[in-house]
Amino acid sequence: METACRSHHFVSPWGFHPLGESYEGAGVSIDAGELAVSRIKDMVRSTYRPEVIGDIGGFGGLFGLPPGRYRQPVLVSATDGVGTKAMVAQALGRFDTIGIDLVAMCVDDLVCQGAEPLFFLDYISVGSLDPDHAAALVSGVAEGCRRAGCALIGGEMAEHPGAMKPGEFDLVGFAVGVVERDEILSSRMVGPGDVLLGLPSPGLRSNGYSLARRVLLQVAGLPLDGPAWVGALRTLGEELLEPSVIFAPAVRSALGAGVAVHSVAHITGGGIPGNLARVLPETVDAVVHRGSWSVPRIFGEIQRLGDVADEEMTKVFNMGVGMIVVVAADDADRAIDVLADAGQPAGRIGELIRGSGEVVVLPDPAGR
Repeated sequence: METACRSHHFVSPWGFHPLGESYEGAGVSIDAGELAVSRIKDMVRSTYRPEVIGDIGGFGGLFGLPPGRYRQPVLVSATDGVGTKAMVAQALGRFDTIGIDLVAMCVDDLVCQGAEPLFFLDYISVGSLDPDHAAALVSGVAEGCRRAGCALIGGEMAEHPGAMKPGEFDLVGFAVGVVERDEILSSRMVGPGDVLLGLPSPGLRSNGYSLARRVLLQVAGLPLDGPAWVGALRTLGEELLEPSVIFAPAVRSALGAGVAVHSVAHITGGGIPGNLARVLPETVDAVVHRGSWSVPRIFGEIQRLGDVADEEMTKVFNMGVGMIVVVAADDADRAIDVLADAGQPAGRIGELIRGSGEVVVLPDPAGR
């Protein structure tokens, strides 16, 4: 984990500090960067796996694959950010959970190809570096890595005065995983009769926040510190900052138990239709039954307050399903049991039929 720069102190031979412009005068504090790094060291080390080589502070993170553990290892990489969910965290001044979302967005992409997440790197850009702010952001990333079982082995903190205002920030992550070449998941195993298992997401994860913020905060004018809806037990801010579930460990448990997992789709931007279609062959259609799972209340509030069309909601949001696991029909019940044992509930939400690679989302017969 490197800071944006290193500290260099210069004193003239005449015993006084030279006058003139300085990096700190331009808005970048080297000392603040070093203080921030000192505060995150224990957090970072708490994520280390036995394969991590070295310690925080190097120019690159080192991770050694154990000899003999893999037959034909293939490295899988993914990168993502948290989008405008960061603006909600900024408005609330709460920065300790958004890093969980960052890790989820990356490692849950890796597991769609069957990969085990190995290590993670983050990039934090800020308008003005506050060590407490930076430490809170990294604490969330570290917590996400612990949940995912991967090591946080590197990163960067960068101040961008002039480009970003004090208090503004952005988070980007990069994850690497490994999978055996002959165990890579793809559409080649998917076929008619397979069952779709939905893994529930209690909130928006990190997708659709531009629309959600527009509807809830601008159109409806709701305060973040007010109730999420009439009778809600928590605030709108708490609802919108609900950390993303990290599905990768549970899906890996199903793969490790020999469940006939044929494919996995991470439901992010594009919703169920856009992401499930990515794992279908051209000869198969997916039929999703909207009434087969409970849609969290927040989605209904966004739709009602913004008069958002059903099709638009389905295209933008996950609607309460964060991941879909495609399994053989005769292994669906066992898959549900294995996922539950791993702490992840799942339920049948559809099936595959012969077709042309389309995703059909049938309306909820109860009108929910």
